[in-house]
Amino acid sequence: MESAATVKPSECLKTFPGVWNAITAELHKRIVGQDRLIEQLLTSLFARGHCLIIGVPGLAKTLLIQTLGEIADLHFSRIQFTPDMMPSDITGSEILDDDPATGRREFRFVRGPVFGQLILADEINRTPPKTQAALLEAMQEKKVTVAGKRYDLQEPFFVLATQNPIEQEGTYPLPEAQLDRFMFCLNVDYPTMDEEVEILLSTTMDEVQTPTKVLNARNFLELQTAIRRIPVPQSVARFIARLVRATRPTGPEASPLMKQYVRWGAGPRACQYLALAGKVHAALEGRFNVAVEDIHRMACPVLRHRVILNYRAEADARTADDLIAELLRDLPA
Repeated sequence: MESAATVKPSECLKTFPGVWNAITAELHKRIVGQDRLIEQLLTSLFARGHCLIIGVPGLAKTLLIQTLGEIADLHFSRIQFTPDMMPSDITGSEILDDDPATGRREFRFVRGPVFGQLILADEINRTPPKTQAALLEAMQEKKVTVAGKRYDLQEPFFVLATQNPIEQEGTYPLPEAQLDRFMFCLNVDYPTMDEEVEILLSTTMDEVQTPTKVLNARNFLELQTAIRRIPVPQSVARFIARLVRATRPTGPEASPLMKQYVRWGAGPRACQYLALAGKVHAALEGRFNVAVEDIHRMACPVLRHRVILNYRAEADARTADDLIAELLRDLPA
């Protein structure tokens, strides 16, 4: 691609489906199946969003993210969260340097693992709230503050955090306000029978395929900028707002289903993320405007962690995905 100053957004968007397909093909050199997960993960990255990924161990979450960093030529950094981790273990800290030749002593900032472009925050719910907050501040501000000094993080900057749905004893669940900073909440499912056989056969050999770089950080930024320029029609914007407002059980537009099963609904940030996800999906299909169908496709990953269920929903075995799907069926376009 040419420089961002010379590439027109319309010309940049024409290359987007080809870039997307090339990334997907390279990912599948190492990842078997998980097509829906890959689609949603790429959608969040091109929309400048962060992801929370929930799945049991051994489903190639780390391998997927690491491979994506190689394909996009992004600096990959992994943070393995533990209960004894401190904020400085993420952001970095100042150390005192002593020069024996001159006798001069001065502080030097040593950057932490958050100074990457593609950050894997592994098992984020296993570290105390103070340490979680340090990462979430970096996600929101794209900056880090250490000893009163502000340091900019390199663009593009993505955080992909994982949670293990089992072994919840001794964990620190993310509060709703912090969950809201993630664009998507993605569920990683077990592979199918055929996929599991393919995984068994391909991973028990010494042959390892090396993915090819498809784009770089500058290309990522160009595509992100072009995608944001895709317009959202007034009718689609009103549909997004009606959908989000219908999830709020105490609001005047609340769905009866939500009043029955939901304790707290989605906030305005959900509207923004639905629109951005719709723009990415529209660009992928070669369209230059967002349709209601794009919003339907992206509703569950955007809303599932923002629709907080009550005890009645748990008693009736209702899930957030079930309620969102029923809401979309009942809400006229």
